Amino acid sequence: MSRLDDKLAGLATLSPAQLRAEWQRLYRVPAPRVSVDMLVRGIAWQLQERALGGLAPAATRELKRLAMRAGDDTSSLAAKPASTVAADLRPGTTLMRSWGDRNWSVLITENGLVFEGRQYESLSKIAREITGAHWSGPRFFGLKTAGTKRVKDLAHA
Repeated sequence: MSRLDDKLAGLATLSPAQLRAEWQRLYRVPAPRVSVDMLVRGIAWQLQERALGGLAPAATRELKRLAMRAGDDTSSLAAKPASTVAADLRPGTTLMRSWGDRNWSVLITENGLVFEGRQYESLSKIAREITGAHWSGPRFFGLKTAGTKRVKDLAHA
């Protein structure tokens, strides 16, 4: 068994007081008032993250987006999250669209979508700004076509 496996297995033998002390050691804050099971899970997560590395940046962005949608306290986040489709795109990606004799662009950032210097939470809101009508933002920017699903969606159908 690896050293990490030994540490994880050893968590089951710790008392609640020992688990709270371990939480304090790992997170450098007092343990929250949660069940012993949740303490074990949080400690196990931190041990694994330190040993194996954290989540991929795209996964972190998606979790932040979901937390904000659920109404969790995410006041530490700098901006509203991107739409689900935009969350699949890498930060730094620029979406382009010609409309009404003009070229329009949207920048995908770590914190969402930037259009004309303003932060937006969805491509559909940006499409509405450009056209004045309700559009599917992903469809407007060519990320999805009418009557078809994204490849990612087909895996869940």
